Parts: sequence; structure tokens; C-alpha cells
Amino acid sequence: MYHLLGGIFLGWSLGANDAANVFGTAVSSRMVSFLIAALICSGFVIVGAVTEGQAGFETIARMAPQSLETATLTSVGAGISITLMTLLKIPSSTSQAVVGSLIGVSLFGDQVQLQGLIKVVICWLATPAGGLLFALVLYAALGRLLNRLDLTIYSQDQLMRLCLIFAGAYGAYALGANNVANVTGVYVGAGLLDARAAVLVGGASIALGILTYSKPVMLTVGRKIMRLDAFSALVVVLAEAVTVHVFAVVGVPVSPSQAVVGAVIGVGLVKQASAIRGDLIARILLGWLATPVIAAAVAVLLFFVTHLRFVY
Repeated sequence: MYHLLGGIFLGWSLGANDAANVFGTAVSSRMVSFLIAALICSGFVIVGAVTEGQAGFETIARMAPQSLETATLTSVGAGISITLMTLLKIPSSTSQAVVGSLIGVSLFGDQVQLQGLIKVVICWLATPAGGLLFALVLYAALGRLLNRLDLTIYSQDQLMRLCLIFAGAYGAYALGANNVANVTGVYVGAGLLDARAAVLVGGASIALGILTYSKPVMLTVGRKIMRLDAFSALVVVLAEAVTVHVFAVVGVPVSPSQAVVGAVIGVGLVKQASAIRGDLIARILLGWLATPVIAAAVAVLLFFVTHLRFVY
């Protein structure tokens, strides 16, 4: 069972980099404390993983045949690349890391199935676009609803706080449902875990990452791309959650970070395009491009190291 350590490490990395982005805008707007956000997020990630997380396993399994060795190398390679991005405080895609690592390992044996890979890549491209589109729609719809309520400043503040908590819980649920396949899908393909055990192990691993090291990336997404008020933060969280949940139903693991960034840009376009920090977006895009390359390189290196033979 020591092979599972690679998956647990990947799950921790995902939680630290990706998962808490569902609460990043709420925390950065100071409507919800980090501790409350982390506790709610970790709990609902597990709920989402257990209830809807099995759909993505088939997608991962179709991409390449798995053995215990390749599953472990894939997980560790992806985990190292995501951890590197976390240390650099750059939101990145665990889906891209897993695919990059799969390709790196497959260079030495089993081939990646192009049909499954093309489906995943299309969904990658659609994720930030979906976040942006849902943000535009939700900003207009919720704005009209809020104006009709005619609330006092205090009442509006309390309503926003409750809505952000609800939206964050939903976002965490969607995250668990969508991304648990990234963590333990390769182990299901290798026959080490059945689907029921895989969602539990994967969900718990993601939750651990959220609780221990998610705050730095939260603040990168929530504060540095564009300053967000409470209403804008609510729109971003809901847009990200809906986007990720849609892909969970489709059965393709995608990146919550990409959905969040798309949603933040969508809000920025509505409010004031000049408020969006183009330099940071470029840095994030570079991180997205670099993640699968780094993961593939690390997986190749790990393969060579684990297959070294010493002559005495």
C-alpha cells in the first residue's frame, strides 16, 4: 500500500494549490476568515468526492493503461510539479499535471490514448471560458436581484457573508466531485483501489492540503489579479463552482484555478478592464503551460531513477 503515498501527496498538493480557490475571493474580501473557509471547504470536498467523484475515473483510465509502478510515478510527478507552483504562489492545473506526468511515463511503455487526451484538452480550454461566461451572466442576474431587495448596508453585508459561505461550500463540493479522479484515478486503473475507496482516500488527501497550505494561493487569486468587493467575490465563486460542477457531470477533471481566473477576468470586464493585472495573468498562463511540461520531465526523471541498476 506504500504506492498510495504518491496519490496522497498529489491530493495534498491539489488541496494546497487548487481546492481552496473556491474560497479565495471570499477570504481576500475579508467576508470569511481563512479558518472557517478551510474547514467548510475541506468538509464539502469530501462530500463531493464521495457522492459524485466516481465519474472522472473512467476518463483517467481511458487515457493510458496503468500498473502500480506507472500509477505511483504519475502521481509523484504531478504532485512535485503542483507543489513547485504552490511554492511560487501560482495557481495551476492538477489535471494538466496528471496528464503531463502520464505522457512522461508512457514514453517508456504504454501509449496515451489520443481520443481520451483530446477530450480532456478541449475541456481545459473550455474551463476558463466557462468561468468567464458564467461570471458575466451571474453578475447581471444577481445584480438585478440584489437591487430589487433594497437592503440596508448592514443587511446587505450579512447577506453577502451568508451567500459567500453557501457558494464556497457548493464550490468545494464541485471540486471534490470533479478533481478526486485526478488524485486516485490512476490507482483505480491499476487495480489497487476500487472506486469507493478511491473517493475516500482522494477526498481526504485534498482536504489535508486545504487545511495545511492553501492560504498563499488563495490570496494570489483573490487579491492580486483584481481587488474584489463582496458581491464580485460571490459571482466569482458561483461561476467557478458551476463551471467545475458541469465538468464533473461530464466526467472530465478540470482545474478550479482556471475557472476562478476566468471568472475574475469576467467580473473585471464588467467593472473596469484596466483593473485587471495583465502581468499576473500572464504569469498564471505561463504556469499553466509549464505545469504539464514540468510534470512530464519529473515523471521521466523518476522513471530513470527507479530503473537504475548498479553493477558491483
